[in-house]
Amino acid sequence: MKRSLCALAVLLVLAACHTQTSQPGSTTEAGATADAPAGGQAAVTNSPGTAYQVYRALLPGQADSITLHLVSAPRSFSDAQGTGSFGSYYGPDGHPYSLMSQPSAAPDSVILFDASPEKAVGPSGDNLFWRLRRQPGRADLAGIVGGQPVRLRAVPAMAGALTFAVRYFADSAAAFPKEAKSPVGRISVQALVPLGIEEKVQTSLEANILRDLRGDSLNGLPTMPLATLYKQQRQQFFQDYRQDATDSRPAPADTAGIGPYGIGMNYEDQTATYVLYQQGNLLSLGFFHYNFSGGAHGNYSLTPASYDLRTGRRLRYDDIFRPTAAQQLPALLGQAVRPLLGLRPGEPLDKQLFVSKMPVSRQVFLTAGGAVFVYQPYEIASYAQGEIHVFVPLASLRPLLRDGLPLPAPSNVAAR
Repeated sequence: MKRSLCALAVLLVLAACHTQTSQPGSTTEAGATADAPAGGQAAVTNSPGTAYQVYRALLPGQADSITLHLVSAPRSFSDAQGTGSFGSYYGPDGHPYSLMSQPSAAPDSVILFDASPEKAVGPSGDNLFWRLRRQPGRADLAGIVGGQPVRLRAVPAMAGALTFAVRYFADSAAAFPKEAKSPVGRISVQALVPLGIEEKVQTSLEANILRDLRGDSLNGLPTMPLATLYKQQRQQFFQDYRQDATDSRPAPADTAGIGPYGIGMNYEDQTATYVLYQQGNLLSLGFFHYNFSGGAHGNYSLTPASYDLRTGRRLRYDDIFRPTAAQQLPALLGQAVRPLLGLRPGEPLDKQLFVSKMPVSRQVFLTAGGAVFVYQPYEIASYAQGEIHVFVPLASLRPLLRDGLPLPAPSNVAAR
């Protein structure tokens, strides 16, 4: 069976993080004071070790070029010198696919693997690897994809066009500061700050991104600067962590696990923001959250969000779909999910899922070619199957969509 590997791949990268150690109390608030206040006294720039870049490339065996959005940031708090990357790429049909990075010993090497089940290779569903190198004096990447040569050409930021600064904050704290072998809690937040577009739209978009980073379920709630939001989250995380650690502290004679404490008391909380799609007046971001607070494994989720770049407005499910769409979407979702599960048309969904009929997820984002519905672990499938992302083409969705969305005319979107 093919798995939906987008967020599961991220989990595999993060799963070992809480087993590593780092010096508690070594704060990284990378450039926190560089967040420009209203009126703009300082330009917002990338935090050290981070980058956002757009690439264009023609993949082997394909007639149409793809656009790739690649966000790079420290791989984890425990590995502050190592950089990890997340990419989303798509062609004219607007179907997005996800790339994750693997560590590389060579500083100019970038190793990515396709995390989308549609791109699995071989009968066992192995990942397709992109083995690339940074080109001297350029932002371009070149190498091989699936054994064939490829070159990714960096797209320079254009005046008046949307781009992002990548901001990264991290800190750790000991559960019991007076003990040399105390377990440690770690928190990190990687965020995107929009830049380059008309000021009114940029201000609205930035505020809405901050609301989504905070996890607001309603529009229009008051916002705060990114650095302030991180400090609030950091304070709450360490407060909860130390309370949990105190409540679950083992007896002095209990020496199971690593030292006097088990791995399960090393908590980890990571938040990251990625570009899933951007074209014309449409932007879609993904807010990834991973949390380990004891137990067999951590929990993770990707919360998608789409925005209208004409106004900076956040587009939620009810802003995208007509009320009658809920009756027609289950059949479309069932048709689209079967190939991801290795099922033939008409085969029962509950051969692979917990459900016999696809529910309509309200976790959805738009592309110019369709919509992606996100199902988090345990929602419709086992944890081992990962998070499931279901793409439904725009041609099937158009009668269900509200008017006025920032989408191209039908003639401008490749049929699928």
